[in-house]
Amino acid sequence: MKTLSKIIGSIIIVSTLLHCAGDKDTAGDAGHEQSIFPKGQLGPATNFTGNAYNFELVSDDSTYNTLVGNVYFETSARSNWHVHPSGQILIVLDGEGYHQLEGQPKQTMRKGDVIKCPPNVRHWHGATENSSLTQMYILPKTENGIVTWLEAVTDEQYKSTH
Repeated sequence: MKTLSKIIGSIIIVSTLLHCAGDKDTAGDAGHEQSIFPKGQLGPATNFTGNAYNFELVSDDSTYNTLVGNVYFETSARSNWHVHPSGQILIVLDGEGYHQLEGQPKQTMRKGDVIKCPPNVRHWHGATENSSLTQMYILPKTENGIVTWLEAVTDEQYKSTH
């Protein structure tokens, strides 16, 4: 009887998980509904292609000298090329995206990935063509500066594998 109860319990849990997974649509904005952070403010079109939303989690101050936030990229949205004087750490919370360090091939990033962007290295990041992306960013040593925004990532660069 205990074995039957365990089997039924397991079936209920698996059914619930499968049902929840089936409800999540990663296209467009639907994938953000289950995020633990608010969507935030729409990023300026001068720094992003498509819609990217920023929510600040830890404000920069003279004690920690660190800025932490969450960015939600809608499908195909991406940042411009940019540099951080002290580098940047990205933690992928949901979805699938790309990041690229200048001169290196474009890399795919997925939920659970941790990406280190070295100091003063041009790079970009954003969602794939088929998925939104939610990422946390950490900017250390902000006393050195935060970000220098550069030109937009072209469609050719975004679609390229190099």
